[in-house]
Amino acid sequence: MEVGGLKSLDMRIPVSTYRLQLRKELGFAALEPVVAYLGDLGIGDIYASPITRARTGSSHGYDVVDPGEINPEIGSPESFARLMENVHARQMGWLQDVVPNHMAYDKENRFLMDVFENGPQSEFYEFFDIEWNHPYPTLRRRVLAPFLGPHYGEALQKGEIRLSFEKGAFWVSYFEHRFPLSIESYGTVLAQVQQQIRSRLERRDPDYLKLLGVIYTVRNLGSAANREERIDQTTFVKAVLEELSQKNGFVRTSLDRSLEGFSPANPTAASLALLDQLLSEQYFRFAHWRVASEEINYRRFFTVNDLISVRIEREEVFSRVHRLIQGLVAEGKITGIRVDHIDGLYRPRAYLDALRKALPDTYTVVEKILALGREDLPKDWPVEGTTGYDFLAMATQLFCPRESTEAFTRCYEDFTRLEQSYSRLLREKKRFVIGRRLAGDLDRIALMIHSLCARLWFGPDVTIYAIRRALVEALSCFPVYRSYVDADGPSPEDRRWIDEAIQTSEENLPQLRAELEFIRRFLLGEMPHELAEEDRAQALDFVRRFQQLSGPLMAKGSEDCQFYVYNRLLSLNEVGNDPSRFGIDAEEFHQFLRDRWLHWPHTLNATMTHDAKRGEDARARLCVLAELPEEWALLLGRWSKINAGKKPKVGDLSVPDANAEYAIYQALLGSWPWKNEEIEGFRERFKAYFIKASREARSFSGWQNPNRLYEERCCAFLDQILDWDQGKQFLTAFLPFQQKIARYGVYNSLSQVVLKTAAPGVPDFYQGTELWDLSFVDPDNRRPVDFSLRRELLAEIRGKGDQPGYRKELLAHVEDGRIKLFVTHKALQARRLFPELFRSGSYEPIPFSGPQVEHAFGFLRSWGTQHLIAIVPRFVTKLCSSEEAPIGPAAWSDTSAPLPESLSGSWRCALTGNSRHWEGQLPLKEAMAELPVALWISSGVDAPGIENGAASG
Repeated sequence: MEVGGLKSLDMRIPVSTYRLQLRKELGFAALEPVVAYLGDLGIGDIYASPITRARTGSSHGYDVVDPGEINPEIGSPESFARLMENVHARQMGWLQDVVPNHMAYDKENRFLMDVFENGPQSEFYEFFDIEWNHPYPTLRRRVLAPFLGPHYGEALQKGEIRLSFEKGAFWVSYFEHRFPLSIESYGTVLAQVQQQIRSRLERRDPDYLKLLGVIYTVRNLGSAANREERIDQTTFVKAVLEELSQKNGFVRTSLDRSLEGFSPANPTAASLALLDQLLSEQYFRFAHWRVASEEINYRRFFTVNDLISVRIEREEVFSRVHRLIQGLVAEGKITGIRVDHIDGLYRPRAYLDALRKALPDTYTVVEKILALGREDLPKDWPVEGTTGYDFLAMATQLFCPRESTEAFTRCYEDFTRLEQSYSRLLREKKRFVIGRRLAGDLDRIALMIHSLCARLWFGPDVTIYAIRRALVEALSCFPVYRSYVDADGPSPEDRRWIDEAIQTSEENLPQLRAELEFIRRFLLGEMPHELAEEDRAQALDFVRRFQQLSGPLMAKGSEDCQFYVYNRLLSLNEVGNDPSRFGIDAEEFHQFLRDRWLHWPHTLNATMTHDAKRGEDARARLCVLAELPEEWALLLGRWSKINAGKKPKVGDLSVPDANAEYAIYQALLGSWPWKNEEIEGFRERFKAYFIKASREARSFSGWQNPNRLYEERCCAFLDQILDWDQGKQFLTAFLPFQQKIARYGVYNSLSQVVLKTAAPGVPDFYQGTELWDLSFVDPDNRRPVDFSLRRELLAEIRGKGDQPGYRKELLAHVEDGRIKLFVTHKALQARRLFPELFRSGSYEPIPFSGPQVEHAFGFLRSWGTQHLIAIVPRFVTKLCSSEEAPIGPAAWSDTSAPLPESLSGSWRCALTGNSRHWEGQLPLKEAMAELPVALWISSGVDAPGIENGAASG
């Protein structure tokens, strides 16, 4: 098995993938007709969200409670097997999303519940990433449980924390949160029961003796010879308690009274003390949910309190988490793996080595966000690539004209009265996040390095206060999501990122130069003398923990905060993109695709994911806006003036403020529906999006302290401007421009389809995006997909697609999305007909000549006697009017692409089935005579099926 994107001969490489968000309503049985449709569409592999058992009612599957079981809410093992028979019968594969980083912190998580019940004696005690020996006494040997609405004392006083008994076991509950008592603390409860029945039952009463036996067993659990003996004793305790409660009414009554004594409906001082004492004996510690932001001793998924990380670096944890998936791969059901959140792992490379060893011939991609234009996936990673955020970002930048940068920036700053340095603002947001959301995680690594410094001759003067400030700055200035330093030291790329972070930090805080230098030394392993083995291990642990923290910090600071604050052009505010950049030239995109062909030919090419901030076609529209900065500035002023009187007040502030208003108009342009009948539902969806955006921005509202008044007033403003009566003047001024943007956006959208399908890499389609995708950020982009409609439209296209009149009709009625489905289907058919050409074909940029060279982007790919040419338009507002399409002589005049003599001859269009014979030059007016995008193939022989879709599987 080779690495760096080179596959083994036994590995199945997808020809294309289609992402499905599985849930109760779209389970295995419901997928049967969907699989048939996707096969007809031309999809090679289903790319499925997690299928392991998740929390009941999960809408996404990432809140796993048991990685060893198939989620019963989406189907049984038998229904999955039947589905796989259907999938494989169509020569399709199954790319499975795997979650190695975390599980749900939930009562359904039996592994975590076993820890709470048995503490250090649990076989899962080291399963989760918990710092059992935390320096804070209240967190030592107890896991924080930050789920209380009020503070702990208030929750006790309100009687919201309840003690219960069920099936022989004691439980403590706070509303839906329910955790088992530690077995050892049963004695505390049973002592109360014993007091109640001692004077009522004979000392030799069999049931009384059984109760004494249970109490004795509980108090002596610590002397159990081994774990198996403890399990036997625990089983005995629960069985006897259940028997006594069911058969002896007096025991049951005494038990109920004792429980009421701990948690009565109206707590007393005595009951509060009793319950507090009992809770202090547990392996969890209830706390207000905000406590986790400042004091925490378990690692979360980002800042989500109810997702607890696992220690996947431990062999036994790795084995248990992957056991089901390994079995399904061995059975031939799963043919590929998508690794979720690789940057969250303690040792990513070591994990991937273990995964490759466990699944040696399995196609594997990782969810990894790369810094745009600055960072590459480590070439020695044993994977086929990433999930394609990099392609999404570069393809978006390709359609953003760089020459508009200054004018668009000036428009943004003039309207908002803000002059913002993107990099400085990002550092501010990261400092905010680490101070307000990740302070507990920061303390963990600060204490680690402080204790190390105290033991080394060069570091005793480093204070915890100074090292903490230095860490905040170094993390805030870190230029990428994370580095990958391990025991073998830093790579050149690691050194580059670390040096850059420390240098920037020193420029910002020169007074902490010494502390920052200590951090740099630890991160790079450049100690002034050899460390003792224990110190060396702790120093490496610090490095790995630092790297685990930098990723979530970048994600929360940029994706979940900055992207809702820096609103210059919203199409660039996307996962994997860099909003500080404003467009790339053609050569940069060519270089990106050439590197893809050379190093990662089987990586995914995505234009939409479930983590995206807006739909792929909304982004395509907004890139058109970037072509029209002067018109945009003029209309902004006009719309704002029209709507000024509709702004409510919150105190002295008119809301929304200028920055939010600027974003509102862009978001409306990007996502305004094609059909009038969708407007009412759109208005409600838009308000939900605005509330989420406001809380993410944290300027006037937030998730921890939602400003309901601000949100309500802003939504009232939206109701007015989007109402056909109250907002008539605005809508009259807005809609003509919106329709213009939407029409031009169609060509950007179709170009994206052709680029990702024809470029090196595996094209990935997010569910439903074969028709127009104008969605907002999740949960909006996870809405159910109407596959019945898509199946009907595809059948129509397969029946009529070879008719020129039908294709002309599709282009004349773009609003129904059939044109996008048509191009998607035809491009996927071409990939199926010529898999090696698309999978392995060489990559060469096409140099254009003629009057419209700035508006054409294309490339040539070759594999033996097979060749393809893909050409798409850019910056269409200068090619044609919004009422026309960029096709034929009117748009392209005498613009052409050179054809080497070896490629002169017969070519066939994969989209229309038309044939042309070209010698020396390929005229764009002919290549794009019918459609605004081109995909032409020369194979040396005629390939049946291109013209009518007969190649569908």
